[in-house]
Amino acid sequence: MEFTTGTTAGLFVAIVALGVGGLIAAPIPMAPSTIMMMVLPSMAVFGVITLAIGVKHGAYRATN
Repeated sequence: MEFTTGTTAGLFVAIVALGVGGLIAAPIPMAPSTIMMMVLPSMAVFGVITLAIGVKHGAYRATN
């Protein structure tokens, strides 16, 4: 599988959507609005930071 920008973005959105959907469907005492306002943005920001670090590390490993 070739990881182009579109593939990477699609997989990123799918992973975040699965996580948020699982939290909304889980029987936990948290309102869906709380999940959408607090958990979704933090999950997305953490994912972007982790993705950026992973891409930089992969570029470093590929050249050294």
